[in-house]
Amino acid sequence: MTNGTTPLRRSEQLREIIEERIATGVYLPGMQLDETELATEFEVSRTPIREALMQLAFSGLIDMQPRRSAVVAEISPQRLCEMFEVMAELEAMCGRLAARRMTDEDQKALLDAHQAGKVAGEKNDPDEYYRTNEDFHAAIYAASHNGFLVEECKNMKRRLSAYRRLQLRVRGRMDTSHAEHSEVYVAIVTGDGDLAEKLLRNHVIVQGERFADLIASL
Repeated sequence: MTNGTTPLRRSEQLREIIEERIATGVYLPGMQLDETELATEFEVSRTPIREALMQLAFSGLIDMQPRRSAVVAEISPQRLCEMFEVMAELEAMCGRLAARRMTDEDQKALLDAHQAGKVAGEKNDPDEYYRTNEDFHAAIYAASHNGFLVEECKNMKRRLSAYRRLQLRVRGRMDTSHAEHSEVYVAIVTGDGDLAEKLLRNHVIVQGERFADLIASL
């Protein structure tokens, strides 16, 4: 499992596995996640398990309780929709600023991520596409040249990562996502901040049929 050309640390691999199990309902809200049992299942020491659980606690997917097992947090559909609304507004702001402030280096990073996403989509690999998707959005954050905004986007993205990943498993979503990325890319590099803002808001927000598809897949 890789992120670009850099192998993921074992704790990050475990975080992704546990994250997806939470998002898909294998681990239900309120369920205790015992470090020893997980270490036995994945044939690792407790250290990478503990690191993975701490990452998930930081993202709000589990609750870490002193001297007790980690517990899967409960996120209602309404709460999930609200979080996506906030994420959409943050990313829309990044797109508008990026259209005004993008450098040649920023543009290259965005194009590289977009092209990598095309390759992952053609391979029909949702995990690889998810990572290239993360790179694409991170390149937009960076191009905004607003450090505080970047921090807020990363924090919110971390909390929604399991559900953003799950969206890509909805039939046809990868192709649609990449087509939307193409429109966003053109809007940003041509300096159309208003259009970039609108496109990114619509790209990120989960509404109507897309929200129903996401909830149905949970």
